[in-house]
Amino acid sequence: MAIWRLHGKNKKNDFDLYFYCIFVTVFLQILKLIQMKKTNLFITVLLGASLFMTSCYSYKTVVGSGGQGGEVVKKWNHYLINGLVPIGVSDAKAMAGGATNYTVETKHNVWNIIVSALTFNIYTPTTTVVTK
Repeated sequence: MAIWRLHGKNKKNDFDLYFYCIFVTVFLQILKLIQMKKTNLFITVLLGASLFMTSCYSYKTVVGSGGQGGEVVKKWNHYLINGLVPIGVSDAKAMAGGATNYTVETKHNVWNIIVSALTFNIYTPTTTVVTK
């Protein structure tokens, strides 16, 4: 139940959950075949889980009647330690540039996930997209 809550309410995240379960099962079977020491096994499982337990969350906020699709502004948000420490967060109101009707979506895109994986989730960016 706790893993399900990580994935939000989007239907596309069902695939992420199934992929994660299959990956963990295959990963554990491979580790059994290798017969690693218990300490190395624990460290490997911990690192593997930290890479693959991050979810691709996304949330959307509609201001006024929402964006009409005219202009799109994107900016990265910067976080440390898997999103616990914000070091640079974008201001959606400033990105809208005084518009009264716009849509704000904050999500992990492919590049954010790649950067997070390369830094072992020490640095975890997200992307804010404002549609006017």
